[in-house]
Amino acid sequence: MTHSQKINVKSEQKMQRAILQEKASGTPDIEIGNKYGVTFRYIEKLITQSRGVNVSNLKISKEIKTLNPKEFREEPSTVWSFKSRGGWATHSGDYRGNWSPYIPRNVIFKYSKPGELVLDYFCGAGTTAVEAKLLGRKCMVLDINDMAIELAKKNVVFHMEPQLDLINEESHLKIYEPELLVGDARNLSFLQNNSVDLICAHPPYANIINYTDSKEGDLSFFDIDEFLIEMLKVAKESFRVLKPGRQCAILIGDMRKEKHVIPLGFKLINVYLNAGFQLKELVIKRQHNCKTTGFWYNNSIKYNFLLLAHEYLPIFEKPKTALTLSIKEKSTNYGLIAPIAKNPPLMKKIDGLETTTVWVLPEKEFEKQLNKNVIDRYSNGDGVLTVAFDSRAKIEPFSFDKKIKKKGLLFIKSPFLANESSKANIEFYSQKVSEFIKRDYLRKDGYLVIQTQDVRINGYIEPMAKNFIDALLPDKNFWLKEIVIVIGNRKNYQNRNPQEYLDIEHQYLLVYERIGENKNV
Repeated sequence: MTHSQKINVKSEQKMQRAILQEKASGTPDIEIGNKYGVTFRYIEKLITQSRGVNVSNLKISKEIKTLNPKEFREEPSTVWSFKSRGGWATHSGDYRGNWSPYIPRNVIFKYSKPGELVLDYFCGAGTTAVEAKLLGRKCMVLDINDMAIELAKKNVVFHMEPQLDLINEESHLKIYEPELLVGDARNLSFLQNNSVDLICAHPPYANIINYTDSKEGDLSFFDIDEFLIEMLKVAKESFRVLKPGRQCAILIGDMRKEKHVIPLGFKLINVYLNAGFQLKELVIKRQHNCKTTGFWYNNSIKYNFLLLAHEYLPIFEKPKTALTLSIKEKSTNYGLIAPIAKNPPLMKKIDGLETTTVWVLPEKEFEKQLNKNVIDRYSNGDGVLTVAFDSRAKIEPFSFDKKIKKKGLLFIKSPFLANESSKANIEFYSQKVSEFIKRDYLRKDGYLVIQTQDVRINGYIEPMAKNFIDALLPDKNFWLKEIVIVIGNRKNYQNRNPQEYLDIEHQYLLVYERIGENKNV
């Protein structure tokens, strides 16, 4: 090492000590970055190296003001939206990437009973463990990072008097202290087959936030393909230890590369389905920390991209018995589904285009505002062909045999799905949509937008958006640009009582860019 290199090393070490002192005193990251000329990722990595755990606040201790959230209500629909992340008990957002305690609270409350065993194999700061203790469930959590386990052990140490059972208010819950272990989610050999009542976990996202200082086996360092391979090992172990008929909830989000989305959420759903699970629910978790004005709004319009504002919470179920084909299915009505070209109703003017991946639109003007946003953002003034797939009984199908001038936007809508519960008809519909897309109606560099929604069949979710993406991803002519969640703004929706199944409240817009076959994606 040269003399100048030694000086540079000493200077950086001095700067790093100063940054850690700033963090300890509570200086915001943006001020530290401006003062020392470093990025947020640099600060994050420095903290992880020095503390062994990725936390945003070096003052970990917290004064407990209340043990439970005020006026908690179980979520009744497939859209979960918590404007406050939740700060009761020892919960805080200091651990990078941890989930809102409202998520495990809802999952534990809905899919387990007092005294049953909850497993979380991506423990982090122990959010699930804290909730299990508060709700009177036994809990076992593990994390590959021993420092994360040490932090979680501090978070589960709090005194609580026996709580009232939220279901049977005449009885009190027994308090169980969580068991916290250093371990690998891919190896649950310490657990017997069919021994866990509920799995509730938030895995790291492939190489987005690193949770250790390059610890061997930390899945947060793996790129997407390797991450999914390793997560299949996790899914198989999950299937082995979970009791038949019980649930496994996993929170996962998408990623972005070159202003195009990578559907990591749907890819991970496939991993768990391939391990033998069925999809009981597919919940959308809204994020509320996305800026949609000023700088972000202008750049969203200028560069034509949306800010990621949602995550997925698939709730899987282990079948009670081996899957069979004995369930009687309605035969496919091959004359049922037909496409029709139509001019969609539009709002004459809107205040501004949507700039995040979650569009909350008023119920009365839902379709008009949706159509206006899609056409204004993606047609580029090069013409629009809007096609609706619906029942022949409701429409006079349009003949697409005649030559149609190529358009800048092909917009496919699916009112057919609103009342459909036949898997055979769903598969036929998907086939017809895929065949239609392959017709040469869209010019190069134009956009394909598919409006679709999930369907519940025989008690399980048929994830239509995921299925379309699975079918189209191998097509080199289309590059997935956005996955948009569209929700009707229903007033007083949260006052509705939850049922056995969640109300499917959301729809999807799948936005594809048509590209040449030789484009490197």
